[in-house]
Amino acid sequence: MLFVGFTSALLVRKGLPSFDAVTNTYSRDWVAIRLPYALLIINTCVLLLSSLTMEFARRAITRRAALAPVKLIPGVSLGDERGFPWLGATVVLGLGFLAGQLLLWEVLREHSFFVNTSPSSSFTYLLFATHAVHLAGGVIALMYAASAAWFLHKPVEAQRIVVDVTAWYWHFMALLWIYILFLLIVIR
Repeated sequence: MLFVGFTSALLVRKGLPSFDAVTNTYSRDWVAIRLPYALLIINTCVLLLSSLTMEFARRAITRRAALAPVKLIPGVSLGDERGFPWLGATVVLGLGFLAGQLLLWEVLREHSFFVNTSPSSSFTYLLFATHAVHLAGGVIALMYAASAAWFLHKPVEAQRIVVDVTAWYWHFMALLWIYILFLLIVIR
């Protein structure tokens, strides 16, 4: 709902003129948004790849949860296979995305695109920063999910629930990022 409110405010603000007290006139102060699209594409690919690794983690824990009762049958061995650490890969990619966002903000700063440059820059930073805060919360949830599996030795069903909930949130963050980019490209 927060991003729906931001979108609504952005659309209204883009259409409003500002009053200049010096000239006693109204003028449009919405500046075209020029973003470093190459860096945004790389960040988007990192985030989408992390969503893919999160899905692999979700499927792996679901498989482990489904096979857990079979391990209790005497004489049945499923082997002691070690899977790829998909949650760890997702955490690394999530942190990579956040590092890419910091790099993006540095590039914007170098091009004199600051929060207070114009209303368009303010909304750009607001959307990017709010998404980054939400994604950082997702990284914390991912680290908890990974620690539940590796260090806390929670039952596999409890691990599955944590990973499932975190996966839904993480996928939503990826879709939200695509929505933000689409919005900023269309609004320019």
